[in-house]
Order: sequence, then structure tokens, then C-alpha cells
Amino acid sequence: MPIPTELVGSLPRPMKLQQAYADLDDGKITVEELQALQEEAAKDSIKRLEQTGETYVTDGEQRESSFATYPITTTLAGTGLAPNLAGDGQFFAIFDDGHHRQLPRLTGGPFRYQTFASEFVEKNKRDASKPVKQAVIAPSMLMLLYPLEEEIEGYPREQFLSDLCDEVEKDIRQAFAAGAERVSIDFTEGRLANKNDSRNPWTNKDMLQEFIDLNNRVIDRFSPGERRNIGIHTCPGGDCDSVHSKEVPYEKLLTKMFNINAGYFLIQCASEDDKEKVYKLCGEYRRDDANGVSQKCFMGVIDPLTPEVETPEQVRDDLLKAAEHIGAENLGATDDCGFSPFSRDEKPKHGSPDFARDVAMQKISARLEGARMASEELGI
Repeated sequence: MPIPTELVGSLPRPMKLQQAYADLDDGKITVEELQALQEEAAKDSIKRLEQTGETYVTDGEQRESSFATYPITTTLAGTGLAPNLAGDGQFFAIFDDGHHRQLPRLTGGPFRYQTFASEFVEKNKRDASKPVKQAVIAPSMLMLLYPLEEEIEGYPREQFLSDLCDEVEKDIRQAFAAGAERVSIDFTEGRLANKNDSRNPWTNKDMLQEFIDLNNRVIDRFSPGERRNIGIHTCPGGDCDSVHSKEVPYEKLLTKMFNINAGYFLIQCASEDDKEKVYKLCGEYRRDDANGVSQKCFMGVIDPLTPEVETPEQVRDDLLKAAEHIGAENLGATDDCGFSPFSRDEKPKHGSPDFARDVAMQKISARLEGARMASEELGI
């Protein structure tokens, strides 16, 4: 079987869609007008992905405020925020270019999703002629909605975590029921958990094992057959062409991440300084039997944060080297990150999100052709 390929999920949003989010916040347009532009961008994303030959297509997350906040708010500025959330929560991350992303703060229970990813899948199935995948947010990210130190009166932390796991399980099950063939769980907070950033208190709390255990609380509710198509995505960030945790030694995450009982992993690697070290770690720590499923490593061979388009030959060579350490039968190809995880992202290194959208398609095409060339050379 040839080396499989899969994108993470998001694509740059057209500038007019980004402006529409801002216009909704300012009361200049209605939710219905925003939704019309989301639909237009989603359909265009699916069409263009299908033209590249991508195996599984997404809507590029054009209908989402972000990969992390789609269940709880319409916009990043808080329009449509769930009633038991306030806007002054913890920083999710402070990025290397100085910008930050802040999460809402839970003020009371019970915690419930307002929007499930299955709503996007249903629409995408209608528009797509190829199989659909969906990215969902990890419980380990959303646990940061709960105050770090104190308990919420009348809603203990453990009750919140129980409710959260139920909602994430429902999110995944409903995505499959709506027709998604693959569901990947975004886990960008994994590497960030070891950053020890004095400006961002949760990164000083050594929470990685807690994150892994919480994610397994959800994933272990699924059968091995289901978990073959449930993935985990890790990266050091990819917002506004900047990162949040690339300086954190990757081995701190990779020596533990494969304890998550998922069937496959989408692993940032193209932008690493020492790619072979990452391949070796993945080959050493991936498991043939993760509670009944053999783990596949989809290695990042495309960097979404630069406008320089990788050649198929570069992709081929990276995959051939990865196969030496991981085994061709355990290998897949992906991008380092979604191309635009947040709905406000002007892609500064690219000059504009509209240009970045075109570049993304060229990069995806290079990934697909490079994977084909590597498969041919490996005789699979």
C-alpha cells in the first residue's frame, strides 16, 4: 500500500471572510451574512483540495472561530460566547512574534458544547465527492477553561472534567456518524506543556502527563477498530506564521505522546532542525499494540508557515529517511500544522491570506506527489 497522506485540517481564510468575522463583532453584519461567506469559503476549500488529489478533504475550518474554540464561541472576540464563559481566561499560548491567544474562563457548570464538529461534517459531505475528515479539539486544551488554581463554587474540577470528556466523546462519535472517515484530535498544547513560560502559568505546572491521561479517558471509550481512524496532531504552534514552543526539546513530548492510545499521529517535523532525530524517536516510541491498535506516524513534510513551496523531491527524500527509522508500513505524510488554525490570521510571511491559500494548495500537491515518488521507490 502506498504511503498514505492526510492534511491536519485548516486552510487560510480569505481576507473577506476574516473581515466578516470582525464586522459581526462590530454589529455591521448579521450571523446569516457571516455564514453565507463561510459557506462560500468552505465550498471553495473542498473543491480546491479535491483538485489536488488530497485523500481526505476538509472545509479548511472556514466555519470555525478556531480549532480550539469552535464548540464554545462564534468569533474569537467573544460574539456568541457560551453564557457560562467569560472572556478573561488563561492564555493558551504566547507566540514567538509576541502575539498571544487567550481562552475564555469557565464561570459555572455544567459545561456543554454549543456547536459540535458533526455540523461541519454534514455540510462537507453534501459538497464533497471525496472522503471527508474532521479535526476536533482535545479535552486537554479545553480543561484550561477551568481556573488553574481555584475551584468554581458548586462545580468541582472533577465534575467539569467528567462533563468535558462526555462532550469530547460525543463530538468524535457524532463526527463519524455524520460521515467523517477520519477524526484527528488537535493536541498542540502537548509540547507547550514543557515550556515553563513565566508569563503563562499553566506551562509551569508540568501538565503533560495529566493531558495524556485525560485524552486517554476519552480515547479509551472507543474500540480498536474505531481508534484506527482516530488521530492525534502535535505541533509547536502555527498561528500568524509564528510558533509557541519550538524551543522545547521534542523528546520531552515524543517519549510520552505515544502512550495515548490513538491509531495514528500527525507529527510536525518539516520545520525541525534535526528531522532524523524526530524520526528515530517516533520509530522507538510508537507502539505496535496500543491497546489493540498499531500506531501509524504521519510525518510533517510541509511547513505551512513559509511561502517557499517544497519540491516533491524534498518530500520524497524526507519520507525515505523516515522509513528507515519508522518502517514504511508505519509511515504516512502530512503537513506540520494546519495552515491557519485561527480565524484571524493575515499570514504575514506570505503577504496576505489569499496568497497563502494558493500557496497551501501548491504545498499539498507537492506532499502528494512526493509521497507517490517515495512509495514508488520503496516498492509499496
